[in-house]
Amino acid sequence: MHYYIVKYTGPFGYIKPWTAVRDELTYSEKFLAPATIQGISQKLFGLGEKDRVLRYRLCFGAYSVQQEQTWAKKPTYSRTKQSIDYRKGILNRGVLLEPELYLAFGSEKDADIAAEQHICLCRNEDLLWPDLCNGKLITSMSQPAFDELPGFELVPTEVNRGIPTGRNRFEPGHPMTYGELTTTGNPIRYSLY
Repeated sequence: MHYYIVKYTGPFGYIKPWTAVRDELTYSEKFLAPATIQGISQKLFGLGEKDRVLRYRLCFGAYSVQQEQTWAKKPTYSRTKQSIDYRKGILNRGVLLEPELYLAFGSEKDADIAAEQHICLCRNEDLLWPDLCNGKLITSMSQPAFDELPGFELVPTEVNRGIPTGRNRFEPGHPMTYGELTTTGNPIRYSLY
């Protein structure tokens, strides 16, 4: 198989809004869930498109844990204080610093369309832009060469062997695929600690 690769980079990225409560335990930001890949495909090619991104590799400079304050949806009313209060909590969220995302497409036409657009990693403020890879915006690469790129990738697998990747938000109630997290090379370029 032959791929057409577009590399995306940015200063930072949060990759996790759908699993924010359990990310403190699972750190799912090291891979992109199938819903995220589907969302990127729909952003690049339009609604209904979901299988144009064939594979990906994600690596980053460092991983920084930051705290975020949250508010409960339902307010509480205090009769003694005569006030309405929202419960507050603190979540630890991991932030990827200087992420690099390689997207693999099956046709040069799809890669051309992708290379002219930015993408978001789940939140609109976390933008990644096309960047040069080997001096070009689009790089042609064989499957074995792509397999050697450093980074994390969630590879679909059988139910018995993989980890569940959540619920499908495009088909409510249906489970997502199962996958195995593969790591190639050194996906984290440096450490802050």
